[in-house]
Amino acid sequence: PTPPALRAPPPPQGAGAVMAIPQGKPCPGLHASGNTGMGSQMTSCFVGHYRRNEPLYSGGTDLCSVTDHATAWDRDYQRRGDLWGGAAAPLPDVPAGAAVLEIGCGNGKTLSALARRSSLVTAVDISPHAVSLARRRPGIAAAGLAVADARCLPFHGEAFDAVFLVHITGHLPGPGRRAVASEVCRVLRTGGTAFFRGFSVEDMRAGKGTETEEQTFRRGDGIITHYFTEDEVRELFAPLIPVSVRTRRWYMRVRGRDLPRAEVEAVFRKAA
Repeated sequence: PTPPALRAPPPPQGAGAVMAIPQGKPCPGLHASGNTGMGSQMTSCFVGHYRRNEPLYSGGTDLCSVTDHATAWDRDYQRRGDLWGGAAAPLPDVPAGAAVLEIGCGNGKTLSALARRSSLVTAVDISPHAVSLARRRPGIAAAGLAVADARCLPFHGEAFDAVFLVHITGHLPGPGRRAVASEVCRVLRTGGTAFFRGFSVEDMRAGKGTETEEQTFRRGDGIITHYFTEDEVRELFAPLIPVSVRTRRWYMRVRGRDLPRAEVEAVFRKAA
């Protein structure tokens, strides 16, 4: 099936085709990236969802454009291939016929699990190499895949019954996180469910790297990670109704030491 309710021109035909989002109205501050060399344009946006000229980082300076951010991820996927292996962490159930969207599918780890639960799954990622890797994953051939910017999704409003964001929102600076949350509210149908997972401020990696804004840190490869509190997640996705917001904690053994891992998981519902 092709992605539902596209705002873009018709997607390519055929199961598992990678849909290149064509040129549209660019989001404020989005730099043109040119051709990716994979037969697709990296970016285009149809609606801007945050203030024009709002810096991507605090301090009044655009330290890293969206294109730079996208390039960092694409370079990582190109160099290392499947970044995320193993089985997906537990996910909430969705009805078999639900229209499901995963934002930031990466190489398809979570997408594989979603595709087993619904026959109407669509996924987007800003990295063309990630999308290419995802489409090769077993069980994903029937899913609709697109290279797209999560801040300005190429879908009409109320197109999906469920939206999943698994460790994607935290890889954007503040304005980008707010834009993604706004898009989730827009594309989710009344009565629909949004599922969020992101690293907690209690995680062992919080505070590592260069701090670009409060609780947001950039690694040497140029990728940023924001660490959330539960209250912050509730506020970010308002006006969606929080069904559950909790911090999941566990320990990871590294070189003989048990180090704390923590992530915030939340389920939201869109009220009438």
